[in-house]
Amino acid sequence: MNGEIIIKSLECFGFHGVLGEEKKLGQKFIVSAKLKVDFTKAVDADACENTVNYSEVCQLISNVVKDTNFNLIESLADRITKEILLGFPLVESVYVKVEKPWAPIKLCLDTVAVAVEKKWHTVYLGVGSNIGDSEANIESAVRMIKESEYNKDVTISNLIKTKPYGYKEQDDFLNGAISLKTFMEPNELLCFLQKIEEELKRIRKIHWGPRTIDLDVLLYDDLVTVEQNLVIPHPDMCNRDFVLKPLCELNPYLVHPLNKKRFVEIYNELQLEKEYERTL
Repeated sequence: MNGEIIIKSLECFGFHGVLGEEKKLGQKFIVSAKLKVDFTKAVDADACENTVNYSEVCQLISNVVKDTNFNLIESLADRITKEILLGFPLVESVYVKVEKPWAPIKLCLDTVAVAVEKKWHTVYLGVGSNIGDSEANIESAVRMIKESEYNKDVTISNLIKTKPYGYKEQDDFLNGAISLKTFMEPNELLCFLQKIEEELKRIRKIHWGPRTIDLDVLLYDDLVTVEQNLVIPHPDMCNRDFVLKPLCELNPYLVHPLNKKRFVEIYNELQLEKEYERTL
């Protein structure tokens, strides 16, 4: 049973703003929040420990407003959403509105406000390596993903040895899939993964060529998007047995957001095709 915990018009005091007087003297801020939570266990057991303590949430919000210092209330709202998601694992998504009733505007108004919403997103990644110690490279990449506080529930499939795809003049690969939850936005996640690739010395010389590590965003919730540097779902994943097999291991009932087929069905259909680029 999904529901919301609603905190309305919590009065806080902080030192946020561009002007020197705002940072020195401080002022009142009004914060409201909506937290989406699964109430099933709490209702069944009628137990506080199975839900989110809204008193603790209010104290966290007050502490963030009091103890941080931002020029923009946009940044303040963003920080509050992140701290709530990190501090309360049962919260699936959070909406925060920050009002600044004493904003230095020489006009008559009640308040100025901004609102931010964040949630945990379910993401699937493809991972591969064929330079150096491939297993160690993949283990390092998974460790870095886990170390980010913006990610949780990181799981990796079994690794499989596969023939090279596309460019043939290279060593065999070790491939797998990774599932995780993150509250990074898609392009933020892409930059994060590219930094991991850089740290593990990936060099991009040949398209589909040898690499110490390759991290591809396969799926991001049910998002369908085409941007210059990022296409989701991954456009070629349904033609790659080395992607589909580990993905089906993690979640055989996962559905492709475009063709609405289960990936296990897509994988089985691919294996029946006489002509496709087999790597397994």
